[in-house]
Amino acid sequence: MSLRNRVALVTGASRGIGKEIALALGRAGARVAISYRTNKLGAQKVADELRKMAAQGVVFATDVTDAKRVEELIEAIVRRFGGLDILVNNVGVFEWKPLLDSTLEEWHSVVASNLFSVFYTTKFSVPVMRQKRWGRIINLGAVGAERAFGQAKISAYSAAKAGLVAFSRSVALEEARHGITVNVVNPPVIDEKALSLEEAEKLIDARFPVGRPATGRDIAEAVKFFASDEAAFVTGQVLNVSGGWML
Repeated sequence: MSLRNRVALVTGASRGIGKEIALALGRAGARVAISYRTNKLGAQKVADELRKMAAQGVVFATDVTDAKRVEELIEAIVRRFGGLDILVNNVGVFEWKPLLDSTLEEWHSVVASNLFSVFYTTKFSVPVMRQKRWGRIINLGAVGAERAFGQAKISAYSAAKAGLVAFSRSVALEEARHGITVNVVNPPVIDEKALSLEEAEKLIDARFPVGRPATGRDIAEAVKFFASDEAAFVTGQVLNVSGGWML
């Protein structure tokens, strides 16, 4: 699955899943725009790792919940690389809190980062992709989002991720004739705060039939497939990379 000479933007790529996605795309030959908001050092370390593997990574600071800054980000990427082929929307604030304990600011922050940001990046990236009649948009959801699955204490997050799936499928229909595919990769969500080793082992046994939780590399490999030429006939799909969780 070569991505040689493709240009990819990965949002929230300074750590975690975003970092692993950026590295996986770089290993496949893509030139990677590493987007971050506050973790400049982490983003630069990702760029350094890409450089060590003879791949190109350039760091861009932005806030993807700000439409104007997203527009400026896409323009900067096009100036630097000459285009944009692959968009990976990885950013997403997660709040573990009951509805009545959530502030208005927290609700808006979760929805803006998980849903509004995807609209902004997609809106400004699609015209660039249309110029080549080739594009790949991969959005990070959450396991169960395609069923609008609810879970206590994550109402804003669940609502935003369900909306992201519907948005992705709608754009997939609109852009298919322009050579642009849109797909969703759903990683599992686990609150790992304050868990003892025994509690963590029980959680893994209960939720992951394969016997272990997901890694960033697991998610990154699925994203890489959707970004490839091999996935040209795959669009509007939702892939749960969950080790059997919630089957």
